[in-house]
Amino acid sequence: MGAAPAKLNVLLLMADDLRDFGGAFTRETVKTPNLDRLRARGVTFERAYVQYPVCNPSRSSLLTGLRAEQTGIVGNNERLRQRMPDVVTLPQLCKEHGWHTTSFGKIFHLGGGKNLEAKQQWMDLGKSWHEAHAFEPTALGRKMIDGRNVTGGELNWCQWGAADGTDDDQPDGQIASATVAMIDKLGDQPWFIGCGFMKPHDPFIAPKKYFEQYPLSKIKVWRDPSDITPAPAQSIGFGAYGESFAKFTDQEWRELLRAYCAGTSFMDAQLGRVLDALDKHKLWDKTIVIFVGDHGYHTGERRWWNKNTLFERSCRAPLIIAAPGAQGGQVSRSIVEFVDLVPTVAELCGLTAPHTMAGLSLTPILASPLARIKDEAFTLVTRGPKLFGQSVRTERWRFTQWSDGAQELYDHDKDPEENHNVATVNPVVAAELSSRLKTLPLLRP
Repeated sequence: MGAAPAKLNVLLLMADDLRDFGGAFTRETVKTPNLDRLRARGVTFERAYVQYPVCNPSRSSLLTGLRAEQTGIVGNNERLRQRMPDVVTLPQLCKEHGWHTTSFGKIFHLGGGKNLEAKQQWMDLGKSWHEAHAFEPTALGRKMIDGRNVTGGELNWCQWGAADGTDDDQPDGQIASATVAMIDKLGDQPWFIGCGFMKPHDPFIAPKKYFEQYPLSKIKVWRDPSDITPAPAQSIGFGAYGESFAKFTDQEWRELLRAYCAGTSFMDAQLGRVLDALDKHKLWDKTIVIFVGDHGYHTGERRWWNKNTLFERSCRAPLIIAAPGAQGGQVSRSIVEFVDLVPTVAELCGLTAPHTMAGLSLTPILASPLARIKDEAFTLVTRGPKLFGQSVRTERWRFTQWSDGAQELYDHDKDPEENHNVATVNPVVAAELSSRLKTLPLLRP
């Protein structure tokens, strides 16, 4: 009888609040040589959609393979284990079958306050991980050479800073260093490492040298078209955030986008250090490498600077997978969802999914990037305890249905930035897509 096949390592690389390209944030805007390097080895999914465009709900969905309607997690203040104490997560599945599992930084949401001890309580240490580590900037890294709060303090998080010190004076540098050290340490032992970078999430802080890559005078401010269709009040521009953003000058938009680009390039440099470790140990042929952003992000479109909308800019996020047998350097235009990641890794690792999955394995696309496995993706948001919206994205359309009856329909063949709501002039399309939303599980209270 032959020897059992060797277990593949799993490297889950996550960026925080990193949107996909388009709109105000283009490949020409930002420098990401290491993401480009990973794309050359893997399949880039250009139409990958999250199930809830906020950190904790999205990560809880991704790591369980369940929709947010099923987990019931729709905000950042509730731990996954409070809702689903016995659910088996993706790293837990590997842990229970012989992988050494370690988390560095933000894989599960780091809630519970700002200190390390509180964050540890959110990391699922014991069930999902053998080890889990959070990080803080050093005293030098907290020193800002330049920066300000662009809302004058109205929104505490809305600040940027060009920091003193080196990369390792910031959490993302420390996360990269710890990941590399763990890869060195584990050697041939099969491992699952979650490398969760914190940037470009607010506060928009990075070492000063990354800001220097982006002269403020070269940053272009996004302009919505003059005939843009006003969105429903619950859709975008709501609350204190919308009130503050409405007052932004071009200077504020430029400063924020510059800082977002700086944070992205900083994160990208740390990604490069981890990829160097895979090169050093010749691990590409025995490692599944997944890079994801936890959701999209508006960088000025519809005068919004955040996530938590059902527009394309918030629902679509980066996804790259490099794995043995995958077609390197290829691009998939297939619609896929982040709930597809658990069944994908389970299949590649020869494991049985721990419960009924909401998604499908992406392995057919990894083998043949022109393949299609589904023709729709679903995303949820809530607005308080009673109002919610559900959106379906198809090859051509995005349709959003709000629980108060409001509808939005955008034709991506003609309007990829979703500037014009055509629901009233396409009632048959709206009705057909509304019927698809009825197939979703009921939102768990």
